[in-house]
Amino acid sequence: MKQLLTHTLALLLVLALVASEASAQQFTKRKQYNSVGVTLNGMAYFGDITPKPSIPSFRAGATRPNIGLNITRRFAPRISGRASLSYGRITGDDAKAADQTDADAKFRYNRNMNFRNDILEFAATGIFDLIENRNNYIKRPDFVPYVFGGVGVIHHNPKGLDANGNIVALQPLRTEGQSSGYALTQFVIPFGAGARYKINKLFDVGIELGFRKTFTDYLDDVSGNYVNNRSQLQSGNAQYFGWDITKGTAQVPGTYDTSNQGGQVRGHSSEKDWYSTLGLSVNYILAPRVRNPKFR
Repeated sequence: MKQLLTHTLALLLVLALVASEASAQQFTKRKQYNSVGVTLNGMAYFGDITPKPSIPSFRAGATRPNIGLNITRRFAPRISGRASLSYGRITGDDAKAADQTDADAKFRYNRNMNFRNDILEFAATGIFDLIENRNNYIKRPDFVPYVFGGVGVIHHNPKGLDANGNIVALQPLRTEGQSSGYALTQFVIPFGAGARYKINKLFDVGIELGFRKTFTDYLDDVSGNYVNNRSQLQSGNAQYFGWDITKGTAQVPGTYDTSNQGGQVRGHSSEKDWYSTLGLSVNYILAPRVRNPKFR
C-alpha cells in the first residue's frame, strides 16, 4: 500500500512538472476551454467485509450505483484540471462474502456483520492526456487515453440492519468500545485512468476506472478487536452489532466460540478501507467565445 501511495504522489508531481513545461510553451488562451459532464459508475468496496481482507478482493454482487457531476478546464496540450462531485453507495455482508469452510475466513462468517455506506465525495484532480492536442477543441483527437490523480474529501455514514430489520447508524454505537467516535468526514486520494472518445464537435463519451485511497478503516464500522466484555457496549444495538451478531456456537467443533470472543479479532486495522468506481461519462464542451480584435 505504501508503494501505491508513493506512485500516486509521484504521478501528481509529474503532472505538476508537465503543467509547468506546458505553460512555458505558451498554450494560447484561445485554445483553452471548459467542459461539463455527468458520470454513471459502479462503486465497489475493499475492506474487512469482503471475501479476503485485501485490496484486490471484492464481491461483484456488492457493487452499487454512483453518479457524479464534473467541470473540467483545459489548460495545456496534455493538462486539464477537474472538479467533481459524486454520490454513491458501498455495501458489505459477511453472510454473502465470507466462506465458512475457509479457515482464514471462518471468523468473518461467524462475525455476520453487514453494512451500507452512502458516500458524498468532492475531488479536485489533474488529468494528463497520453495524446496531446495543440489545436482548439474542434480539432481535438478522436480518442485520448489519460491518467489522473488528486485530492478529495468525503462524508460517509455507515449503517446496518439491526435484529428488527431497522437501518441503524453505526458510528454513534462505538461497536469496538472506542472512547470517541471516528470521523465521518475524511480526506481521500483519487487516482486512476480512462479514455475519451469524440462523438462530434461538442460531445465526448468516456470510460474511467478510479480508486480512492482513504485514511480510515471504518467505512464498514469494522477495524480492530471485540471489546473485552459485552457489558462495555452501552446500548442494545451496540451489543447486537459489536457482540451478539455472531453465528458461531461453542458446541459446534471448529466454529467461533461466542462465549469467549472478548478481545479477539473483529477486523484488520493494518489496512485502511478503499473504494473504486468504474463507469461511463458524457462531457459537453462549452465552446469558448472568440473575441475579434478591435480596430480604430
